[in-house]
Amino acid sequence: MMGRDDCSWGPGMMGGHYWQRGDGTPVTTLDQARQRADAFADRLDLRVGEVMQFSKNFYAELETPGGELATEILVDPTDGDTGIEYGPAMMWNTGYGMHVGGQTRTRVSPDQARDRALKWLRDRGSDLVAGEAEAFPGYYTLHTLRNGKIDGMLSVNASTGAVWDHTWHGTYVATSEH
Repeated sequence: MMGRDDCSWGPGMMGGHYWQRGDGTPVTTLDQARQRADAFADRLDLRVGEVMQFSKNFYAELETPGGELATEILVDPTDGDTGIEYGPAMMWNTGYGMHVGGQTRTRVSPDQARDRALKWLRDRGSDLVAGEAEAFPGYYTLHTLRNGKIDGMLSVNASTGAVWDHTWHGTYVATSEH
């Protein structure tokens, strides 16, 4: 998923640990994905919140012990490899990404992030709607909705307002809250 070294690929975030190798066993259910996410979260003293299944991967939100959103991770369904989600979680996350302590000034509110997401979708001729903006360190992630149901997600940088579509997930399948 994110490399093939045993457990890290470079300096930076949390001692350089961006991903964790799976055991090669396919991950086919939300419960199995949550178990992989739990093992990864434990290394960071975080806990797993929402877990989502898409056609290409499993996605999970990690939270601090106090319940604040910390970062987003992916679980590879083919082998269980688990790691920080590429895109915004890796590049924009000022607490757990590659640029810890980077641009931390929040200039975009959650409502402005949703407005930017809606404009971004409209500018591309999409009929999707942006859901609630969930705040991660340095950015927001929003579900994209079609007829009130999750279709995908995108993120908005809290400092610049840039939008990043999560094109790597594939088709939405299901969600598990915990």
